[in-house]
Amino acid sequence: MTSEPTRLPAPDRAARPRRSLPAVTARTLTAALLVGGLALGTAALAQTATPAPAPATAQAADADRTVTLRPALSGERRYLTIPNFGRVAYYADDRGQGRPLILTSSVNAAASAYEMKPLWDAYVGTRPVYALEWPGFGSSDRPDVTYTKELMTAALNALIERLNTDVDVVGLSLGSEFVARAALLDRRVRSAALISPSGLGNPRGGTQEAAADDGGQQLYNRLNAFSTPLYAVIRTRPSIQYFLSRSFRGPVDGGLIDYSLDTTRQPGAKYAPIYFISGRLFTADAYTDLYSRLSIPTLVLYDQDGFVSFDRLQEFTLRSGARAVRIEGTDGLPHFEKLPEVRAALDAFWAAQP
Repeated sequence: MTSEPTRLPAPDRAARPRRSLPAVTARTLTAALLVGGLALGTAALAQTATPAPAPATAQAADADRTVTLRPALSGERRYLTIPNFGRVAYYADDRGQGRPLILTSSVNAAASAYEMKPLWDAYVGTRPVYALEWPGFGSSDRPDVTYTKELMTAALNALIERLNTDVDVVGLSLGSEFVARAALLDRRVRSAALISPSGLGNPRGGTQEAAADDGGQQLYNRLNAFSTPLYAVIRTRPSIQYFLSRSFRGPVDGGLIDYSLDTTRQPGAKYAPIYFISGRLFTADAYTDLYSRLSIPTLVLYDQDGFVSFDRLQEFTLRSGARAVRIEGTDGLPHFEKLPEVRAALDAFWAAQP
């Protein structure tokens, strides 16, 4: 990286208007989630309904039915034990040579390691690869406990401790904040590649300012009071496909839709997402508290994203060891739609390291 880097191109907002949520009050967001989500689910379900729907009792039974969660990836599914929480799952493939690679997904209503499948498939066998499932998601335990950014970070640090060697870590969206936090706690994180990371916009206000006042407790309480019907709408196929479509420029990956449906039907699936929606898993000023403190080589892959902004990305790339590569024509999940470009950027980034 030169002392006077070329100015990063800004996402083309004229070509694709930004779709990030404005800062609103907790009361407004709660109403919007409930009314808007129910309306979306109702309308979408109406469009896909069969002419002869099943009785209401059968529909209710189907909504409560859980499935045994199939593996998200091809590796061996292993588990860590986190004190005062339970088991946290990760996938492992120890084949290959070189520094181990840890993949971490985003956090949302249906997050899982499947979100990292294109990168897993690309690198497995070439170097040891591991994919973490955050507490409360995927094959990890999902107890009714308080989910915090510290808990998420502890899970990643526990995996690094289990491997007990230097690692490269890839983060996605909000998961990038946990990656940065883990790197500040453990020097064995030698590099961080962050895909469409949250926390590079201006400091959050409104719904995502979890550090303000009561730390998002009031909003959490409001959302939790309606969590069962709210999550019942969120976990429908039309709703999942709609929200995933905001991260795809082209058609949504069908396998990701299917796995998202499976993971949202696990016991306890609603608990962690409510903490996410309430903003309690975000860092209010992640740039100042996390990213600006990183001293390791850091790569940001970005373009459009309907959920995050990159107002401070240019400032970040002025830091030693930090760089950014724009993956044009993508909307938050570039490794699904532009895998060759993403892999080329990652390979060049890792090759430049000692």
